[in-house]
Amino acid sequence: MSLTGKQRRFLRGLGHHLNPVVQLGKQGITDAIIAATDEAIATHELIKVRRGGECPASHDEVADKLSVALSAEIVQKLGRTVLLYRRQPEEPTIELPA
Repeated sequence: MSLTGKQRRFLRGLGHHLNPVVQLGKQGITDAIIAATDEAIATHELIKVRRGGECPASHDEVADKLSVALSAEIVQKLGRTVLLYRRQPEEPTIELPA
């Protein structure tokens, strides 16, 4: 699923006030981080992931690896924060504009 510009703007507006749910530290992206992020995105649909200063992975690498591992869309990459979206198949809580 690819998001349109209008849908990205809508999700960025929703994600503006969110706090990061997952924070990456000096271990970088591990299986435990992927599992925790998968659980969080399954619950919330839209989450922020924050990359700590000591994280060995680059900002783009973090966003790309997590989006592929979770089958999620990258809504926004801003500073050390990545906003990810994955629609819940059964009962979506976020209605995207057409």
